[in-house]
Amino acid sequence: MESVCVEKMVSFQSAVFRTDIAQRGIDFIMRNKKLSYADSGVDIAEGNHLVSDIKSIVKKTKLSDGCVGDIGGFGCCFDLRAAGYDHPILVSGTDGVGTKLMIAQEMKSHETIGIDLVAMCVNDILTHNAQPLYFLDYYACSRLDRHVARDVIKGIATGCELAGCSLIGGETAEMPGMYPPNSYDLAGFAVGAYDRYKHRALPRVADVTPGDVIVGLSSSGLHSNGFSLVRKVMERCGVDCDYPLDGARLGDVMLTPTRIYVRPLLTLLRHGNHGNGVRALAHITGGGLLENLPRVLPDQCGVQLDASLWPIPTIFAWLSAKGNIAEDEMLRTFNCGIGMCLIVDKNCADDVIARLMTSQEAMWVGRIGVVTSRDVDSSGDVVKVKHFNQSLVNCCEKKLTNGSPTKEKKQEQEEIKRKKIAVLISGSGTNLQSIMDYSRKTDNYDVTLVISNKETAFGLERAKRFGIETKMVNHKNFKNRQAFEEEVDKYLDDVDVVVLAGFMRILSDWFVKKWRGRIINIHPSLLPSFKGRNVHQQVLDAGAMVTGCTVHFVIEGVDEGAIIAQQSVPVLPNDDISKLEERVKTAEHDIFPRAIDLVTSRKISLMSHHNKIEWN
Repeated sequence: MESVCVEKMVSFQSAVFRTDIAQRGIDFIMRNKKLSYADSGVDIAEGNHLVSDIKSIVKKTKLSDGCVGDIGGFGCCFDLRAAGYDHPILVSGTDGVGTKLMIAQEMKSHETIGIDLVAMCVNDILTHNAQPLYFLDYYACSRLDRHVARDVIKGIATGCELAGCSLIGGETAEMPGMYPPNSYDLAGFAVGAYDRYKHRALPRVADVTPGDVIVGLSSSGLHSNGFSLVRKVMERCGVDCDYPLDGARLGDVMLTPTRIYVRPLLTLLRHGNHGNGVRALAHITGGGLLENLPRVLPDQCGVQLDASLWPIPTIFAWLSAKGNIAEDEMLRTFNCGIGMCLIVDKNCADDVIARLMTSQEAMWVGRIGVVTSRDVDSSGDVVKVKHFNQSLVNCCEKKLTNGSPTKEKKQEQEEIKRKKIAVLISGSGTNLQSIMDYSRKTDNYDVTLVISNKETAFGLERAKRFGIETKMVNHKNFKNRQAFEEEVDKYLDDVDVVVLAGFMRILSDWFVKKWRGRIINIHPSLLPSFKGRNVHQQVLDAGAMVTGCTVHFVIEGVDEGAIIAQQSVPVLPNDDISKLEERVKTAEHDIFPRAIDLVTSRKISLMSHHNKIEWN
């Protein structure tokens, strides 16, 4: 062909060019050429490069106990006993993310779709009180682009970290001609477990009775269902992913990752008695509220929901209006703002809500309805929702007036000021660091003062680096405890809340009474168990399987104050004091600043005449 092209550069009148000379020979050579897999469109080398690229990503998701071996083998191994399960019941789930993939591919944004994949699987098995242990993925494409695949797998790894499970293996399939160019498909597989004798199996459908409360946990948006209808609405309206909605591009709003509910719900269900009133969980996916709640109801029960009780994201109001979608169709297709439902004994509902509100997830939690009695032979709807259309209208109205707050709203905002907190320390100040870091992203408090009773406390240096005023008040320079505390108190005139973060002094009744309701502490166990000192040794000596940390108000009795928030930590078979202390400390760094946020935001307070929490 090259010689023909060169020949055509020579031109004269009546010139004739032939292209069939030696064509039979060329065809013979092409028919007998040795073929490779790459000639068919499958690049083994590119696949091998991908495996190398993702090894470090996958390694970050490995549980400290349970995983056996690395990726690359024929199978994936997991040791259930090493993961703490003596009598395991395995729970498995598989799912995909539907045509949300088409939005990700149109946007060329592949970093979060893997989170969706994990969420859809682990949230399903979570409804059985199963802890997700490991995850496998299936990535299929026509031609492998390892950079795209790596971004997708990064998202899967992030989802596994959020769910606390290991990305233990997967399959990448390159199938020329099976898929359109620049497209791919995903499937995920999650395996989890609960212990037959240690954990409550869910759902407990037989226990569900009229009067039980439906507790809703907000979704992050569309999650991963209904995207075929979403794309139809976009087509009808003539809009693309760059269309502006809610201060962002429509495509970015749609790609908001599916919320993973594992950590807050497993903490509730497995640690302490706070989850004993939970009868069932329902993951609100395809089928929406109308079809997922009945899956955990006995035949004689129905549900009455009130849509005015929960916040509905703008995307649902936009879809309803632009697509002219009927109410029932909206509720049967989308989650409409609620990603997970709990059916809870009415006597336990307030406690369950309070516990979930202290979780690390920035989600709305609250009552959204009740279980009702129902005629088994009735043909009516099992789930009824009132005030839905009006709630969609209200959602739009709030957005329209959001930029112009009313005079009353402005006055309310002016009255809410950031609280000033003083932190008392005696040591290195690792909890102080987490509190200072969190203060940069909250509207509720500033650390304005750090006081230590020890000049060598490294926490003082941390505070100085942060630009925070410090004071050193040596308790050895005072004749008694109250004299020392009176000196400390002199520096607290402008302070709203006092926080004890590793302050190794027992405070007098005088100081505690003066600051009642405005002084909080963190203790390295799940109170009321294991009070006082040498806590981790107490835990190990007792053979406890779960410990953790507790943030509480300080009252006259040591470690007796009302509990604000708790976070659990498993005690592993090979734990010693240092290993256990390190994991508990990590939990402290997570929960302490958020508990302070609850107090300084006035969401929680100590009752005036009782040692009990009051939710505001």
